[in-house]
Order: sequence, then structure tokens, then C-alpha cells
Amino acid sequence: MWRHHCSMAKRFDPYDFIIRLEVQILGIEPVISRTLELPRDLNFAQLHEVLQAAVGWTDSHLHQFIVGGLVVGAPEYLEEDAYGPRVIEATDVHLRDLRFPYGPDAQLEILYQYDFGDNWQHRLILTPMPRAEGVKYPRCIGGARSCPPEDVGGDIGYETFLEAWRDPDHEEHADNRRWAGRKFDPERFDLEATNRATARALRLSRGDYRARQI
Repeated sequence: MWRHHCSMAKRFDPYDFIIRLEVQILGIEPVISRTLELPRDLNFAQLHEVLQAAVGWTDSHLHQFIVGGLVVGAPEYLEEDAYGPRVIEATDVHLRDLRFPYGPDAQLEILYQYDFGDNWQHRLILTPMPRAEGVKYPRCIGGARSCPPEDVGGDIGYETFLEAWRDPDHEEHADNRRWAGRKFDPERFDLEATNRATARALRLSRGDYRARQI
């Protein structure tokens, strides 16, 4: 009886699981967020490409991930010194390499930094989830609000920008509206467009940073 039961038990396969990723841009209220579901075989270069597309950035600046005190990114773009941490090549680190704590609430938190001038900080909360049958990953399943314009000046600059953008009597209202473009709406989030963008970004990345392929 025991042998029969053991033979019928399903063998554990880590690829039966995906990663649910909660993304939040820090320093902004109301929250700008995205919820993504990702395959575990993505490397961190691909994760960067997916994040850029899902949030709405244009990949115009440097970035890095902080993973438990380690810096993960593109070493040729990020400076290292004798006193700073070594930059680990993003193509060598995969989501499957992460070690989650045990328990029903197993989660990891990672910091994603983009544009060291504007200093956009993204909190990434990763949770292992069972893979759904028939679903293609990656996918975005939710989000809130639009991405800030590039080079707006970080969270403080964005707050100042929105004050002028919303106030027709502000002296910079017309300039800010023109600079951001007619389609910009800070409260808008388009789930279908986000999924199209993330699928395209992953397809074009081919396992590496797209910038390296130009």
C-alpha cells in the first residue's frame, strides 16, 4: 500500500511554479504599481527588459538590481571600485536561482534602481506561485496609474510637474502639457497594451540586453 502510494505521488518540479512580481515605484502617492507573473527561467537582463516595458520606461538610463546586498546589472555600464560591491552579470542570474524562505508566506524583496540621476526606486516583491495550465508567461495581471515621463526629475520633480500639468492657471501648464504629450494621463493604466509591450520586450531581448544587440 505504501509503495503504491509513493509511486503515484507527483515528483516535485520547480518549473511547475512561476514568480508573481509586485512592482511599486517608491516615493509616489497614489501608488504606481504593476503585478506581473513571470517564468522562473528569466535571467535578470530579461527581467530588466520586462520591467521597462511593463512600467512604461524607455530604457534610456542605467539601472541595477540590489539582491540581498549584491549588485546585479551590466558590468560594462556600472562602475566598480575597490570599496564597492562587485557587479554581477545579469545574464548569469535567473529567477530560478533565488532562494525563498520556507512557509506559506514565502517572499523575497528586491530593489530595482533606474536612472541614477532621477533615482527611481522600485520595490519588487516576489512570491512563488503554481503555474496555471494553458497560460503564457510573462503576463501582467494588474496595475495602477501611468509611468512618469522620463527625465522629469524623480519623485519630487514629478510632483512639481503634476501640479503644473493639472492647473490651467499655472505658468508652466502649457509647457508641461506640450512636453508630456497629448496622450499622457497620470491616472491611466492599459492592461492589454502593457501585455503587448512586455511580450514584445521579452521576444526582442533574446536572453540579453537589447542595447548589446544594436
